[in-house]
Amino acid sequence: MTAQNPVFERIEQDISDNDVLLYMKGTPVFPQCGFSAAVVQILSTLEVKFKSVDVLTDPGLRDGIKQFSDWPTIPQLYCKGEFVGGCDIVREMYETGELAELFRGKGVGAAA
Repeated sequence: MTAQNPVFERIEQDISDNDVLLYMKGTPVFPQCGFSAAVVQILSTLEVKFKSVDVLTDPGLRDGIKQFSDWPTIPQLYCKGEFVGGCDIVREMYETGELAELFRGKGVGAAA
């Protein structure tokens, strides 16, 4: 049995500890990219409490999260352990009402 990747272990722990988790560039108050800012705005609009992780502070995590999710870009949104998507997917789901539905179905946020 091979040793688990410590970055993956940290990601798994973060995902299991937080109902809604956003891996982003920067912080919700000071996003460092427009895509991260857009997802923060959507979550705020939906009044969903979330934990954010700034991937810019940890290059290992920045690369690791892309491998972990098999998704090439940041931000990445997780809800109750499930990978939701990046900015384009989150924006699309928000516009169709699917994102609010997902959060409601998982008992998360103001809509729950």
